[in-house]
Amino acid sequence: MQGAERIDYYFNKIKNKKVALIANNTSVLKTEKGKTHIIDTLLSLGISVNKIFTPEHGFLGDKDDGEKFENTYYKDIEVISLYGNNRKLKDDDIKNVDVIIFDIQDVGVRFYTYLSTLHYAMESAARKNKKFIIMDRANPNSFYIDGPVLDLENKSFIGLHPVPIVYGMTIGEYGLMINGEGWLENNLKVNIEVIKLKNYNHKLKYIPPIRPSPNLPNIQSIYLYPSLAFLEKTEVSVGRGTDNQFQVYGHPDFDSDYSFIPQPNFGSQYPKLEGIESYGKNLKNYKTSNSIELKWLMNSYSQIDDKSRFFRSDFDKLSGSSMLKKQIIEGVSETEIRNSWRKGLEKFKKIRQKYLLY
Repeated sequence: MQGAERIDYYFNKIKNKKVALIANNTSVLKTEKGKTHIIDTLLSLGISVNKIFTPEHGFLGDKDDGEKFENTYYKDIEVISLYGNNRKLKDDDIKNVDVIIFDIQDVGVRFYTYLSTLHYAMESAARKNKKFIIMDRANPNSFYIDGPVLDLENKSFIGLHPVPIVYGMTIGEYGLMINGEGWLENNLKVNIEVIKLKNYNHKLKYIPPIRPSPNLPNIQSIYLYPSLAFLEKTEVSVGRGTDNQFQVYGHPDFDSDYSFIPQPNFGSQYPKLEGIESYGKNLKNYKTSNSIELKWLMNSYSQIDDKSRFFRSDFDKLSGSSMLKKQIIEGVSETEIRNSWRKGLEKFKKIRQKYLLY
């Protein structure tokens, strides 16, 4: 049971309060009448919802990766964009609010920007002394921890914290970690509470009922996302502009019997390699493991003709590592690369342990 579905547990905590919600299309809960959005649920209970904030991809979850969008309205409630000219809650926007509720489906990957939205929302709540509630949701990639821990020199909106790519925590646990480790500006602390999941553990398989973003259409794409996303910051396509986003990859230089041609579609108006036949691999039926795969990045680099153009300028920000690009270029073995992550992962696991709820 998701945190938002435990209405009897949290209703009295927000009764007679002025509430702001950070939500999107994934903020739904099961009720006796079927699925309802958390906003509709709270309104039906007589809760005063004053403001709605929404992250990358918009309130309806239909905006492209990186696409800016403006404010709008839902049932006469202002929906404020946190992915337009501003990515933070303004103090004036929460001036007349008592409680801020965060309820968004995460996928458990460091460079998924909902984590940065969570961070900045917590900072705003801390500055203005507002109660902050996270409606916890299951993490589909919660069953393992892997990848390089982010070097803070690579800190950006696609990675604010010294955590590995896959961190094995729910969004509620992650919020507790941000607060507890002093990662908010000026070591601020927020009055935070997590509405816990019921009957959950980190080994349970969880398939989100709604796609968490336009280019993660199914559980296979969610499982492959931590590994194939490395290629996002290269000249290689990961299937944006096809129906198999984050389940295929390819490039015109590659030698393969499998190919695809990216074309503009839902979630990708201007896909990489648009209209160009790209040869590569179809991973729709690939059996994923409990680790990040490096072989697709390494094989792609080995096959590209112009290696000087392979890596894009922000690759280090996405990988979080100042070493990985150099290791790939120098032909360092996968075993050696993984060994270079070990110390950081061991340190992180000790930090993580302090904030686990399940």
